[in-house]
Formats: sequence, C-alpha cells, structure tokens
Amino acid sequence: MALNEVTISRAILAEQSRVLLDYMETDAAVVGGGPSGLTCAALLGERGIKCALIEKKLSVGGGMWGGGMMFPRIVVQEEARRLLDRFGITYREYGDGYYVARSVEAVAKIAAAACDAGVEFFNLTTVEDVMIRGDGKVSGLVINWTPVDMAGLHVDPLTIACRYTVDATGHDATVARMVERKSARLSVKGESFMWADRAESQILQHTREVYPGLVVAGMAANTVAGECRMGPIFGGMLLSGERAAELIAANIPR
Repeated sequence: MALNEVTISRAILAEQSRVLLDYMETDAAVVGGGPSGLTCAALLGERGIKCALIEKKLSVGGGMWGGGMMFPRIVVQEEARRLLDRFGITYREYGDGYYVARSVEAVAKIAAAACDAGVEFFNLTTVEDVMIRGDGKVSGLVINWTPVDMAGLHVDPLTIACRYTVDATGHDATVARMVERKSARLSVKGESFMWADRAESQILQHTREVYPGLVVAGMAANTVAGECRMGPIFGGMLLSGERAAELIAANIPR
C-alpha cells in the first residue's frame, strides 16, 4: 500500500481537532499527569465522567518515572496496595507493610487504565490562568502550548470550560497559586520539609476542594496546606487521586 503524507497529516489534524472541539467543555479537567492526577483521571473516567488530563510535558508520569534517585522502583504502603491490585501493577512485599513496584510499569498501567476509561490526554499543554465568573467558582482553564510558554512568545491562549478542576501539579501547586495571586480566599502555605510518615498520614485530609470548583490532589494538596513532603513512597499519591475523584463524582452524579 502506497503511503500518502498529506493523508497522514490530514488524519492527525482532523482527529485531534475533533477532540479539541469536543473538550472545549468537559466535566473535569485534571492538571498534571503524575501519579495522583493519573489515578484521579482514570477513576473519574471509569465513573463515566468526561475528563481531560492536561500535562505540560511531553510525557505523563511526573516524578514516578524516576523512582528514588533514578532507581526505577517505588514503594507503596499497605493502605494503598489495593490500588496496585486495581490497576494490575505487579509488586513484591518488602516487609512490615511495604511493597515495591516497578515505576515504569506503574505509570504505564495507570495511564493505560485512564485511556481505557475514555480520558483524553492533552500533553505539551500549559495552564496559564483560570476562569472565574460572577459566582466565584473556577469554571474553566486558560491554556496554551508549552513551547509557547518556554519561548516566552506573546501568543494569545484558548480556553476550556469545566465543572471541576483538579490541581495535581505536584510540589508547585501551579493552579492553586494562580488563584491565590488573584483572590484573598485562598492561601497556599508552601511545602514543608521531608517527613514521610506525617506527609503520607495527612495527605487525604488535605485532598479537598480548596476553592469553589478547585480540588487539590497529591503533593499539590500538601503544598497548599503547608504539609511535609514524603519522597519516593507513592501510596499517598494514589490514595489522594482516588479521594479527589470521589469528591468530584459526588457532585457530578451519573
């Protein structure tokens, strides 16, 4: 079969344009494709909630890819082991309630679960602002291409409307900080020092709707709350993504 370069280009443009137009309005937009964001998106999709995952980098996975100091292994504690099982991630028991999994497999299988659940991924896309209307609720996101942001080009963005936004941008809590700069109703306290036990035990408490329409998950939740960091143990990230999905699903019944 002879290949036609123009046909190939048209196929890509036609399909992605269709998706972009469809997702100008969505139920939930998860910003950040790390472990908490991927988990949240996958579980929202499984519930039939229309979900877009926006990732500024070329690939999803966040800090999970590198495991601990580029050793591609992650640790998950007993409380989150059921999520490893749910996503079909293999692991070995290390002892005392610790389980070791391959970081690459973990990212791949949670991402695949999100794809299977109908989540649409928008990579190389940066969120540069939020939309807030008269009701005071985050109702949409202002987006642009990441290379535009990196090059410092003055190119006007586009917007998407969403009923809920999840800030899963990790240590930076990017979306929450955007809201903080423009509203006195949200204060981002900033990430505290390393204390794995405290950080993991408190993260579900911090995973919440911190501003109308804005839910924080993963390390973004701990950053907003002024909580500690935990290093390469990822159970809290998975559980936080699950909690964020539950909070949104309770308000977008299917």
